[in-house]
Amino acid sequence: MSAPRAPLARRALPYALAVLGGVFAFLGFAGFDLWPLALVAFAPLFAALELARTEGAPLGRARRVLAVGTLFGFVMSWGGYYWLMHVLNLFSGFPFWLCAVFASVLNLWTAGSFTLAAWLWSRARDRGWNPTFAAVAALLACEFLYPLLFPFYYGASFHALPLVLQVSDLGGPLLLTALAVIVSGAVYELAQALVTRARPLPWKAPLAAALYAAFVLGYGAFRVHAVDAEVARAPKLVVGLVQANMGLAERRENPLEGQIRHIDQSLELQQTVHPDLLVWPESAFTYFIPERVRNVRDYVLGDVTTPVLFGGLSRRRVDGQERHYNTAFITDEHGTIRGTYDKNYLLAFGEYLPLGETFPFLYQISKNSGHFTPSHEVRALPFRGYTIATLICYEDVLPGFVRRAMDSDPQLIVNVTNDVWFGDTTEPWIHFALAKLRAVEHHRFLVRSTNSGVSGVIDPVGRVVTHSGVFVRASLHAEVAMLRGRTLYESVGDWPGWLAVALIGWMALRPRARASAG
Repeated sequence: MSAPRAPLARRALPYALAVLGGVFAFLGFAGFDLWPLALVAFAPLFAALELARTEGAPLGRARRVLAVGTLFGFVMSWGGYYWLMHVLNLFSGFPFWLCAVFASVLNLWTAGSFTLAAWLWSRARDRGWNPTFAAVAALLACEFLYPLLFPFYYGASFHALPLVLQVSDLGGPLLLTALAVIVSGAVYELAQALVTRARPLPWKAPLAAALYAAFVLGYGAFRVHAVDAEVARAPKLVVGLVQANMGLAERRENPLEGQIRHIDQSLELQQTVHPDLLVWPESAFTYFIPERVRNVRDYVLGDVTTPVLFGGLSRRRVDGQERHYNTAFITDEHGTIRGTYDKNYLLAFGEYLPLGETFPFLYQISKNSGHFTPSHEVRALPFRGYTIATLICYEDVLPGFVRRAMDSDPQLIVNVTNDVWFGDTTEPWIHFALAKLRAVEHHRFLVRSTNSGVSGVIDPVGRVVTHSGVFVRASLHAEVAMLRGRTLYESVGDWPGWLAVALIGWMALRPRARASAG
């Protein structure tokens, strides 16, 4: 009876390792924040892929490689995006079972990035390329090119480590993901050699991982010191943040209460800390502001005499049709609107319904979905001789878009958002963690005002100056430096991604001159 169990266990081992790696991956990512696991999360995946590609019939090997990569990504995605069920139910109003179907499809789509990476890695291994170097190229290429509904970069796992984050000003978040992959690869190669008692021990990947980690930490120490010196010399402003904590039902049933809370908390900040600028969250004012309105003191601000940057809704006619926009407004001390910015990237199911323009009846099914129009213009908001790059909702997790927003060299980044849809889950903390990278990539203070948390101020090296909790009312303030200048990443962009695409393409197509597994 024991003889059949061994082959079955052997066949199941790659999938068990894929599940283990997926669990490590989401626990190591932002939200759960067990970041040391991020440094080894891919090691079980590499072991699983190596087993899948070397055992059994050749045709079966390819299927197992794809299945292992998909399973790893599916487990990682479900663990990290478990809150999708809650979001889909609130946004769409669909029944639970249909939300489960949609969530599974979305997670399977996310897993496709790892399916593709596994296939590319296997092709490179079949041509004799080193497993670690092939993995870095494959995973970075897929993270760079693969489209996601909720974009993320695995390097955000290290958001709490300012010394590590600084390398992102050279090449963006992909350089942080590279750290997780190369260390995992070195751990895998050493573990495999020890288990199989192979000699000599592999040294190329461990040496490369050690050198890269040393570079990341050394560069981080250098940049933190240099940026701190710039902050000390730069002019300063005091910014106040208002988190009114209006629940989803409250915002709809009693929008006036939200306005009262924002005004009351602003007046308290105005009287106690005398801020230069107040920031209210996305859709803080829930009535539409017509285009003809130029002063909103009586309409929005009440007795607040401090300039305010706030999220609201605007309505205007375009090409003969009435259009609705998710808009950020900035006012002066008299309540006069000095600038506006309309959101470019709308949130699916919340602000628009995919295919809703083609099939309008879908809006009758998804009754909670909005019907907003995206803008295609990116402009900074003016403030007292400075400019502010303003991001609405999840635009702050899109590094390419933020690079566009920084083209005019604004001196401060502000994000206004509303994460109440996601409930008391890890999502608001993930969102806050992802936003930290934008501050470091451009070495600017980043101010986030949210309806229900997490609000806060992040300094130009990724340290949290102050932050709120979730689902509490909070009034925060901090001094921010108005910095100028461009980073290499801002100027050059995602060169690690293009390099990874070229390398994995080369590895997948061309055998090594002297093929070997090491």
